[in-house]
Amino acid sequence: MSQLSTRHLLGIKNITQEDVELILQTAANFKEVINRPIKKVPSLRDITIANIFFENSTRTRLSFELAEKRLSADVVNFSSSNSSVKKGETLVDTVNNILSMKVDMVVMRHSSPGAPHFLSRNVKANIVNAGDGTHEHPTQALLDAFSIQEKLGDVAGKKVAIIGDILHSRVALSNIFCLQKLGAEVMVCGPITLLPKHIESLGVKVELDVRKALQWCDVANVLRIQLERQQIKYFPSLREYSLYYGINRKMLEELDKEIVIMHPGPINRGVELSSDVADSEHAIILEQVQNGVAVRMAVLYLLAGAKG
Repeated sequence: MSQLSTRHLLGIKNITQEDVELILQTAANFKEVINRPIKKVPSLRDITIANIFFENSTRTRLSFELAEKRLSADVVNFSSSNSSVKKGETLVDTVNNILSMKVDMVVMRHSSPGAPHFLSRNVKANIVNAGDGTHEHPTQALLDAFSIQEKLGDVAGKKVAIIGDILHSRVALSNIFCLQKLGAEVMVCGPITLLPKHIESLGVKVELDVRKALQWCDVANVLRIQLERQQIKYFPSLREYSLYYGINRKMLEELDKEIVIMHPGPINRGVELSSDVADSEHAIILEQVQNGVAVRMAVLYLLAGAKG
C-alpha cells in the first residue's frame, strides 16, 4: 500500500493501522533526507499550504512550517489574533477566503474539539489537524510512535505509560489510539481528578501510583499540567503534584531496568520532570522534536497524493 485511505488527517481514530504504518515508513525516508547537507526535496513544489492557528503554538507550528519548506511547498501563515475572526467572521468563511486564493491544503489548530472534522465537510482542501481542543493531536502521536520505534526497534509488545494530566490532554487520546493500532500495551497514570471517567473502556490500564507505573513500563510519556485548560482546581498545588507525580533521577535509579522518557513539550521543569531527568540519557525529548519534522513531511506528502 502506497496511499492513505483518507484525504484528511483529522485524528488517529479515523485512520487505519496500514495508514499509520505507511506514514511511519515514509517518515523514515524523510528522516534520512533532513539529515543530508541539502535538506530540500521538490515533492510538493506546486502545492500551497495554509497554516491556520487559532491557539498559541511554538513547536508544532515551526515543525509544520519547516516540513512544508523542506518539501518545497508554498506556505501561508495565518494567526487568528490579528485576523478578521476578531471582527466576527466564521471559521468556514475565514478558511474559504483563504482557499479562494488557491490554497491546496490546510493545517489547523483550534480550541474547539471537532473543528477540523467540521471544516473537512465544508471545504474542498485537505485538512490536517494540528490539535483540536482536548480531543486529538494526531501528528504528535505519530511522531511519538516513530520515536519509540527508532529507539526500541518496534512498538508492538512494548509497555507505554502516559503520565500526567490525561483529562485535558489531546496528546494522550491520540497516543492511546496510535499505540494500540501498533500493538503496544498502554497505561495511564495520574491523580484520579485528572483521569477521565471510564477511560478504561478504551482498553488501557489505569494506575494512580507513579512508581508502579514506571516499574511496569518500557516507555514513560510524561505530560504537562495544562493549567490554561483547567477551570477549577484539580489538585492543591503544583508543589504537591510534583511531590506525588513528578519524576526525578532517584526514582529512575531505583528501577530494576532502564526506561525511555518522552515528553511532547513544553516541559514544566521541576513539576512533571526534574531537569536531571529531562536532560538525561533516558530522555529522547529532542529526538521527538527532530522526528516531528520527518513525520509531518510524510503526512503532507501522502495527503497531497491522496485522491478525494
